[in-house]
Amino acid sequence: MTRSDEAEWWFNAVYEAVQQVPYGRVTSYGHIARLLGRHTRSGMSKVGVALKHLPTFSSDINPHFHDGNVPWQRVINAKGVISPRGPGGAARQATALRQEGVTVELGSLGELSISFGAYGWFPTRLPSEGADDAESDEV
Repeated sequence: MTRSDEAEWWFNAVYEAVQQVPYGRVTSYGHIARLLGRHTRSGMSKVGVALKHLPTFSSDINPHFHDGNVPWQRVINAKGVISPRGPGGAARQATALRQEGVTVELGSLGELSISFGAYGWFPTRLPSEGADDAESDEV
């Protein structure tokens, strides 16, 4: 299915923002939405939709943005938990984060969580915007 121009713009904006999340750090769907000027429940959901539709890298098909150059694993929910998805998806995300040195804890209900205090990344602006405070780690 072909995306509208507006949807294509949004997906690309999300992918560019997620590319700026530093290695070994995590942020939330809501924070990505906020950085893109859409801090609403709808905006948070649309970040998730964009990441859900992130193409898989393939040598046959080489989209500009794909799971090899957009660190999708660095975006988690506002509670610091990896959002459940299809079979094995949360475990795959946890593995990718652990490979970056992020500690992923298994909760009493089986949830996979990350400490925003230790690994959170919440700048007031994206580094690409040249903000002086882009490296702020405030939670």
